[in-house]
Amino acid sequence: MKKTAAFLLLFCSMHVFGQQQRFDISTFTPPRGWAKQTTESSIQFSKEDAAKGTYCMITLLKAVPGTANAKENFDAAWENVVKEMVTVKDAPEMQPPATEEGWEAQSGYATFIREEVNGVAMLVTSSGFGQMVNIIILTNTDAYEKDITAFLSSVSFAKKEIAAGSKPVVKPATPAANAAKKDGFAFNTTNFDDGWTSTVQEDWVEVTKGNIKVLIHYPNKEADKYNSVLLDGLKNAWNILVAPRYSSASNFEFKPVSGWQPIEFGEADCVENKTGKRVHVVLFKMNYSNGSGKYMEFITPDKATCEKEFGAYRQESYGWENWERMVNYNKFAVAASDLKGKWTSNFTGLTQYVNAYTGASAGADTHSSNEEFIFKAGNTYTWNLGVASGMVGNIKFQNAKGAGTFSMTGNWLVNFSNIEGKAKKYNAYFSCIKGARILWLQDVSYGGYTGFGRDQ
Repeated sequence: MKKTAAFLLLFCSMHVFGQQQRFDISTFTPPRGWAKQTTESSIQFSKEDAAKGTYCMITLLKAVPGTANAKENFDAAWENVVKEMVTVKDAPEMQPPATEEGWEAQSGYATFIREEVNGVAMLVTSSGFGQMVNIIILTNTDAYEKDITAFLSSVSFAKKEIAAGSKPVVKPATPAANAAKKDGFAFNTTNFDDGWTSTVQEDWVEVTKGNIKVLIHYPNKEADKYNSVLLDGLKNAWNILVAPRYSSASNFEFKPVSGWQPIEFGEADCVENKTGKRVHVVLFKMNYSNGSGKYMEFITPDKATCEKEFGAYRQESYGWENWERMVNYNKFAVAASDLKGKWTSNFTGLTQYVNAYTGASAGADTHSSNEEFIFKAGNTYTWNLGVASGMVGNIKFQNAKGAGTFSMTGNWLVNFSNIEGKAKKYNAYFSCIKGARILWLQDVSYGGYTGFGRDQ
């Protein structure tokens, strides 16, 4: 692998002509046939040979303020960028610096291990005019040496001075988070206190932290179809929800867990269609007795990262709390403007009684309710609750109404001026399904949340 570092010396000594592109202050020729992913802070090119297990990723970061000392800039980038991406074994082996058109390039490399395969992490830090630009290369082969060399030698930078006194800020390169889907509601992103961030997407809620991503899939009629054979149901869901977004997969294991709340668990090492990256993917679902379980897709750089964050697979149906809790990140704040319209909730339940001695029917107890809020202009509302309950043949009907004004305390609490003759406060949040949202309200005086759908 040491041979792969040699092309770093070519960075400032060659010029390659081709179709130039620009990112921030950097101009370059992209490697032909490589997958491209662009974020606000970086642009990344990647290529992989799944059959041979080889790969290469080139990440060009946005310019940040730098010091006048090019080696100090390199050291800062190595600590704050490279070491955040991979675990390197040793200090970087430095190459002779190169200078061209006012930019000084400091470059070095070190080995790392990923999935028991040795790789090389290389960093090129170019400093000049008060700025620094970093290029990180991760690879486990020298097969892409020609493409890497051509890319590095095509890079040039605009000369834009940074104000004197600015301090260098080097941020780790994190996986690109998809932009939140604009669905007409005020809040499409939630930043949780524990570091997780949720965004609304077309077919799922995407939850990210560092290099970990969890997709909370929306209900899907075909994927959620009941199958008495747990394994067959899991394979069907994988083929519908997961497989289409990956170009290859290996080390497949489908390991459902039977129990009073069965668990569906399938995992594989996959290659993403969009990025060309190799990732570890787990499809997980806790099948609650009330049928409210959701398929969640856990995407991590490797199996070890997944198990460190969420825990290893287990044959028992208990001990899955770290996996199960991720479904709670489908949660978004509420603005007063989001509430306009009619929101309803319906419930029906029936309990059938049987004589313990004769086995004959002893009647049935039924309960049904309909609750609605109608939010109007000027932060006014009407509220209505209708309930029918009792033994069949002797059902009693009740009704309660209210009307008044409402206000928001922050974005998670609704204040109503009149519910059942008095002011009340309700905790509130939205969860997402495909093409719509569910409004969850909880009277702070009681325990449970009630879900409301908006009438279209």
